Amino acid sequence: MIPTDEQEVIRRRDRLLASIALCTGLGLLLALPFALSAGAEFFLPLTAALVVAIALVPFLEWMERRRVPPALAALIAVIAFLLVANTALVLIIVPATDWFSILPQRLPRIQSNLAPLIDYYSQLQRFVDETVQMLASGPVAAAQTAAVDAPRSLLQFAATSAPSAIIQMVFGLLIIYFFLAGWTKLRRRTINSRDSFDGAMAVARVIQNVVDATSAYVLTIATVNLCLGAAVALSLWLVGMPSPLMWGGIVALLNFIPYFGPMLAAVLLALGGLMVFDDPWWALLPSALQVGFHLVEANIVTPMILGRRLTMNPLLILVSLAFWGWVWGTPGALLGVPLLIIIQTVVSAAGTPDIAGFLFERGTLVVSPRKENGEKEETPVADG
Repeated sequence: MIPTDEQEVIRRRDRLLASIALCTGLGLLLALPFALSAGAEFFLPLTAALVVAIALVPFLEWMERRRVPPALAALIAVIAFLLVANTALVLIIVPATDWFSILPQRLPRIQSNLAPLIDYYSQLQRFVDETVQMLASGPVAAAQTAAVDAPRSLLQFAATSAPSAIIQMVFGLLIIYFFLAGWTKLRRRTINSRDSFDGAMAVARVIQNVVDATSAYVLTIATVNLCLGAAVALSLWLVGMPSPLMWGGIVALLNFIPYFGPMLAAVLLALGGLMVFDDPWWALLPSALQVGFHLVEANIVTPMILGRRLTMNPLLILVSLAFWGWVWGTPGALLGVPLLIIIQTVVSAAGTPDIAGFLFERGTLVVSPRKENGEKEETPVADG
């Protein structure tokens, strides 16, 4: 039997080693966002491709259950994703380029529509005048005179992009394909590599939970946003707004970013309405319609479809959006919620950190899920 003094020395040594490991891990964690930001050309397409691939896993498994070979099933999934992305590009980018090119011509109309409101604020009038002058003589005016055709497909977009953008797009597509093609073997190998049956079942459960939660959120939200965009496009067509499909696509895309996306869509629709209509109240109608549809979707439709299974803390969503938006900009904000779901799923399976208890008490670094659920663990009893 080990003497009490020696046990205390061993315990203090373990705590010291744990403290060093924890400080090292904390330093690496603090350096992680800067490394991700500096290596965005590599990490961003990699992360986006993995999220898309995980969302496509149920479609891949559905095809494999119908005797489709894994390589062919992965190729079909990638082609389906490309068709959706190409359709979104054609519906949004092409008309948006035309709207951007006529913006300098429509600035006087926007100013005249806002004149009744600006008259009450002389300082705001001066600010708007300076902004109009800056836009009229800046890059927007140059874009008006430049004869640049909008890309009509992903292939043309790649041909007119910088070489780095082409490399990133091809790299992302290859990641999606090879991830899906080797998904079944990868999962089987990961599970079979465990030494115990309980360990294999735990790994299988984590993998399945990550796939189910991520794909359920991405596909469900994509369907909801598609319906929201279609409803907004139909309503805009009824009120005579030009390019209703483009505006519906913008609303659907921005709705992937909680809180901030719908607000940005409302601002863009208000700007578009002021560019088209002469009556200021009628010009604000498209934005009002989008806000109304969003309130119904956010408070009734989405909670009813997703239920409580994928309910997340709003504070965590804001932190995730701010973090990934700071690291990668708008693409990072689009990936914020799926990445939060993946992290939450893994953490819930591994257990929540118990750093204080690990450093200063007798305990482990993580509280196991079974212990969190209130089940008492057996306490070993010493002989004698």
